[in-house]
Amino acid sequence: MELTPARRRALRAKAHHLSPVVIVGDAGLTPAVVSEIDVHLKSHELIKVKVQQAERNERAGIADEIAAALGAAVVQKIGKTLVMYRPRPEEASGAPKKRPRRKPPRRTKRSYQMP
Repeated sequence: MELTPARRRALRAKAHHLSPVVIVGDAGLTPAVVSEIDVHLKSHELIKVKVQQAERNERAGIADEIAAALGAAVVQKIGKTLVMYRPRPEEASGAPKKRPRRKPPRRTKRSYQMP
């Protein structure tokens, strides 16, 4: 998945205030970690991942593995933190979208007094 420079800049700005939601520990990239990243990408689209590997080359390799396995894009790599993006899948076209319920208009005091 390729991002344009303008889209990448906008995503970096949105991700600035986020905290890492997944931490890749010393065990590396396990299937459980990949599935956890997938769950968070489905619900949030844009996440931060903290990688605890000591070597820069290993961290870059892990970022590429995650992107390839999940069909996501690496927006930014800063030190041990990765910013990942994957757009949410569209809803099934057969199910209608739920509309939010609207409350009935509030009745004023005068409406109770009138016959």
